[in-house]
Amino acid sequence: MLELHQFRHSSFCEKVRLILAAKGLEYRVIEVTPGLGQLELFRLSGQRQVPVLVDGAEVIADSSSIAQYLERQVPTPPLIPEDPAERARVLLFEDWADTALASGVRQALLQAASSDSVLRGALLPEATPAVLRSLVGALPTDLLASLGDTIGQTERRQLQANLEQLAVLLAPGRFLVGDRLSLADLAVAAQLSLLLFPASSGAPLAGRGVPGLADHPLFTSLFAWRDGLYLSLGRIDISEPVSPTTP
Repeated sequence: MLELHQFRHSSFCEKVRLILAAKGLEYRVIEVTPGLGQLELFRLSGQRQVPVLVDGAEVIADSSSIAQYLERQVPTPPLIPEDPAERARVLLFEDWADTALASGVRQALLQAASSDSVLRGALLPEATPAVLRSLVGALPTDLLASLGDTIGQTERRQLQANLEQLAVLLAPGRFLVGDRLSLADLAVAAQLSLLLFPASSGAPLAGRGVPGLADHPLFTSLFAWRDGLYLSLGRIDISEPVSPTTP
């Protein structure tokens, strides 16, 4: 069986989980322990970062490399089109989601976590030692919040502009490229999962989000698009709708 070495709340691990769901593949999750677990991961893959997918003797690191590998191994349903123009669009969207969008999302989430101790603790990898988890939760919220307010304002404005453009492009049932689900949709949806956490994030994160973005009226349709995609992949229960909860 496939093994996914991951941090649960990594957007790039979420991207791989969405790809696996779209392909209908079963897999076993290996939650990496910060520190020691990353040393073990280095021995396995040659690097300390997640995600890493293990398929028998094959060890593949990096979400984009994993996507390409799974597309070769399991070509149906296709997530990367054969048509050269559509393929180029999909890969460009994926690269944008993994770089510019990911950077803005990460900055916004760090700012939100600086003023929310619950969010800060919940984002730690599940295997984080209890002592370290307690230390992180006990950090002075006022100090962290003031630090968060002084950094990343340019990135925050650019992120909001990008989300506004995405909201124009996307509506429930629509896709970024062509008329079917592609890697572009999955890469973007994975990043959106850190701005308003979906039901699959579990307590206490489900429904929690980045203030000013998760609850922004212009982005309601964007998160509805994300939730529709998750529903189609079996990643969200329609009986448990997620609404924004901000600190």
